[in-house]
Amino acid sequence: MTMSPPADRGQAVGLIIFVLGLGTLLPWNFFLTASEYFNQRLKSNITSNGSSGVAAKDYNYDSWMALLSQLPLLLFTLLNSFLHHWVKPRLRVAFSFIVIFLLFSLNAALVRVPMQPDTFFSVTMATIWFINMASAVLQGSLFGVVGRFPSRYSTLFMSGQGLAGLFAALAMLFSILNTSSEADADRSSAALGYFITPCVATLGTLLCFLLLPYLEFARFYLNKHQSQSVEATLELCGPTDKKVLENGSKHQEANGKLFREPEGDQERSSVLQVFKKIWLMAMCVTCVFAVTLSVFPVITLRVRTVYQDNSVWDKVFTCVCCFIVFNAFDLAGRSAPSLVQWPSKESPLFPICVFSRLVFIPLLMMCNVETSNLTILFSHDCAFVTIMALFSFTNGYLATLCMSYAPQLVRSKDCETAGSLMSFFLVLGLALGASLSFLLVKLV
Repeated sequence: MTMSPPADRGQAVGLIIFVLGLGTLLPWNFFLTASEYFNQRLKSNITSNGSSGVAAKDYNYDSWMALLSQLPLLLFTLLNSFLHHWVKPRLRVAFSFIVIFLLFSLNAALVRVPMQPDTFFSVTMATIWFINMASAVLQGSLFGVVGRFPSRYSTLFMSGQGLAGLFAALAMLFSILNTSSEADADRSSAALGYFITPCVATLGTLLCFLLLPYLEFARFYLNKHQSQSVEATLELCGPTDKKVLENGSKHQEANGKLFREPEGDQERSSVLQVFKKIWLMAMCVTCVFAVTLSVFPVITLRVRTVYQDNSVWDKVFTCVCCFIVFNAFDLAGRSAPSLVQWPSKESPLFPICVFSRLVFIPLLMMCNVETSNLTILFSHDCAFVTIMALFSFTNGYLATLCMSYAPQLVRSKDCETAGSLMSFFLVLGLALGASLSFLLVKLV
């Protein structure tokens, strides 16, 4: 017996999943690209009598931000991997979106509130922790939900996440171009935009998620793991009919048709059993993001242009060559697997390509980093942009392949578990990279 899934009319489900990917990372990417705003407020170490003679304290904001964002991501993504059987995705996702909305509203309210740097640093670190705590549950839940759909929807979700970073970087560029270096009011307005925009995007994404179960195509895949009705049918059938039903029900997707496996074979595998099947993809996605976050943005943010006499270019260099180049090529890399998937998941070249990205760490450290202790081999802007383009494209391409290949290595019943596990190892890579960034920033 075959069951044909309904058509995704107007690609509505594909669009919603793309928007979910966009809305998942857009808030944090806006927070990430607002690093200049946070650093500027932390440098304004003014005493009570208005004197600015006291040397500004070095808070090492970028490294602490990276570490305190990845630790809750790691812990709560792991927690979500064990709790997703007991708490419905609809509740987990809605709660996470609401928490993120409230925390970004708080940051928007604090933009115009004068605070001492120590207090501001403590409040900022606390909000970073709780934002990423909610984001961990949100991403882990959505990766599990998307894992129930055909593999191309995973690519759409990853592409949406890539576009989120590009939007945030472009917003950063526009705010730099439209803000006078001496206008505090304009700086405050730009900072408000960093936090108000994610609030609006979060509410819109939540509405899209709540709409998803009402679409027939989405409902088919979201409910196909429920086997009560099939079991009841088998109990009512005679021995001959039962055998026909069981033999004709393989739970695989081929040419748009769904085949169900016998229910006896459809018990969920344990987390360890699923991990044994996807361990290579898990290690690969960990390596991809560990390499990326070890140098981006902590090291790349400190690279300076050789054309410092050009005040306009010097002003936008970091935004364009660090954030926009990274996010544009990362988006291209995330979208490329919809056209070509090489190497294949069975190829020994795949892990070789992943681990070869380690070469980007010394390459970026030997660019024109401000006050660097290392030998600068790539001082020109073009060299930095070229390295950044390859660095970001391979990040998006290989990460998307990992996330797409993993569910293909397990049975359909275990796709949600595989998606949640891959989300955990993705975050593990981010945490390892954030930790490594502390050492690398000392070296340069």
